[in-house]
Amino acid sequence: MARRQLKLGAFMRPVSLHTGAWRYPGAWPDANFNFAAMKRFVTTLERGKFDAFFMADHLAVLNMPIEALKRSQTVTSFEPFTLLSALSVVTERIGLVATASTTFDAPYHIARRFASLDHISGGRAGWNIVTTSNPDAALNFGLDEHVEHGERYRRAREFYDVVTGLWDSFADDAFLHDVESGLFFDPDRMRRIDHKGEFLSVRGPLNIARPVQGWPVIVQAGASEPGRQLAAETAEVVFAASSTIENGRSFYADVKGRMDRLGRPRDGLKILPGAMVFVGDTVEDAKARRARVDALVHADSAIAALSISLGVDASAFDPDGPLPPIPETNQSKSSRERVIELAERENLTVRQLAQRLGGYAGLAFVGTAETIADEMEEWLETEASDGFNLVFPYVPEGLDLFVDRVVPELQRRGIFRTEYEGTTLRDSLGLPRPSNRHFA
Repeated sequence: MARRQLKLGAFMRPVSLHTGAWRYPGAWPDANFNFAAMKRFVTTLERGKFDAFFMADHLAVLNMPIEALKRSQTVTSFEPFTLLSALSVVTERIGLVATASTTFDAPYHIARRFASLDHISGGRAGWNIVTTSNPDAALNFGLDEHVEHGERYRRAREFYDVVTGLWDSFADDAFLHDVESGLFFDPDRMRRIDHKGEFLSVRGPLNIARPVQGWPVIVQAGASEPGRQLAAETAEVVFAASSTIENGRSFYADVKGRMDRLGRPRDGLKILPGAMVFVGDTVEDAKARRARVDALVHADSAIAALSISLGVDASAFDPDGPLPPIPETNQSKSSRERVIELAERENLTVRQLAQRLGGYAGLAFVGTAETIADEMEEWLETEASDGFNLVFPYVPEGLDLFVDRVVPELQRRGIFRTEYEGTTLRDSLGLPRPSNRHFA
């Protein structure tokens, strides 16, 4: 029987999540706004046969104190559709996934942008559905305070129905291009959605032909109860946040079990936890590389990262004491719970917890190509994941080391492709092309 195959995405925001990444020796400090650098990264990923390049987005400057903000490489970045459209013409197979908010955008806009990217790229677009946790984003869209957490997820569920309905506005064979008769398209193969719901009213149809993939691949990242349910109902890829293999197995079983109850096939959803990779000549060398980049995180950035993750100001906490009780806020609940669990599991002081979060507090593989491949293989074979959304601690070196050392080891073991399976992101992920609900 054929072995299960790892799926690998690269989560680049658009460079790295690690606060010290831009200061690492040999790193490119200006990479966030250096298109030549971004082109170099994505072509390296495609050489490594990655499934997708994953571009996160923010709708506000990060809500952290100015002393920390001035040290953050993610304070600004390219608008994702502009960047991914440009990257689509220098690549041929790698998927291009962008974040777009269901809270602060209109479904018609989202449907048009992703349909356009899918056509421009030849069927390689993916939409990461987010509800936006940063409360400052609300202030940029005419609101005095953020939308309540549960309401954001109800809107997101309706938003998904509208966007996918708009992508089905035309049948696949609607555009005839009949030069002899002068008939460009068949109006009988076009439908309005005429949607009126709790949050949205959209007539349609979309003024773009059906996407190459039918629908761009649907990606989702929420780990809260509403987020898991939304993923089970709608997602085709889940960007998970499992910090241990035990957590990974539990999350995997929960979300796939929800799919069973909904009648969705399990293979229709790929669960990819985020994981930072530190590749070294030896395990000790890899650990030293991690220590080196962690040491580049400034204390101001560390406390700011802790504050953002918890949704409360952590600057007044006793730095050498345990984490105090943290009230729930209207920000990301899953993020708050992960931080509290990490502090309790490793018995960290506030200072230690902040330092970890200021660098990277999630799942990390630290070792040689062989030991990292061992761990990834165990996650895959014990149903803790279907692959990973990888984060590189510094670039270009961290990216190059993974592609040049770990990828060949995964291929040698027969758990990662040596060539792309087709031309679209759905081909790479092994996902079916959705049928058109209006013209089945």
